[in-house]
Amino acid sequence: MVSKVTRAGVALAVLATAAGGAYAEGEWSGNVALTTDYVWRGVSQSNEDFAIQGGFDYSNGMFYAGTWASNVDFGDEPEDANLELDLYGGLAGETESGISWDVGFIYYAYPDTEEADYDFVELQGALGYTFTSGVSVGGAVYWDPDNENVYVEGSAGYSFTDNFSMDATLGNYSFDAGGDYTNWSLGGTYSLPIGIDVDLRYWDTDIDGTDIADERIVLTLAKSL
Repeated sequence: MVSKVTRAGVALAVLATAAGGAYAEGEWSGNVALTTDYVWRGVSQSNEDFAIQGGFDYSNGMFYAGTWASNVDFGDEPEDANLELDLYGGLAGETESGISWDVGFIYYAYPDTEEADYDFVELQGALGYTFTSGVSVGGAVYWDPDNENVYVEGSAGYSFTDNFSMDATLGNYSFDAGGDYTNWSLGGTYSLPIGIDVDLRYWDTDIDGTDIADERIVLTLAKSL
């Protein structure tokens, strides 16, 4: 089995190699956020508690790479993770007809776990389109080649003003070992004059008997750096 240290090193090497040649010409950006619950694909990753999150991104032409982190809580077991650290990269652009596209990878790492190995990699592809009316639609597929899991998501949104928009998502998580489920969300984002984005979002899944997958409303405050 490949160790998490080795996998993290390979992911970092890919990002560094891809970005190295154009390092000085690209653009850097950052983001920080405070959320009442870290919900990922309809399921709480912070045991229904607050989470502090943030990341950095680099882009140059079609190429992009970045890292993002959040506190997590998967239960009371001593081997459970307290930190999620994601590394990602890929290519993104837009066709002449206005269709946006994105292909890349995401490496999900949990560096503070010792007895358990939660790390995994997903390959992803996405398409999107924004109409002149302000309506946007999109779809994405995420594939975990090690565990043969697939996540498919569709989304639709509408920009009411430059500062306020709403969107809805519908996703299905298919596991090779079984336990497939569907999740959905509906939310709105308002950009305050002070540069903080306020997102209020409803989440739910069709999973029964699990508190962390029940319906919930999540408030997130985010700021770009």
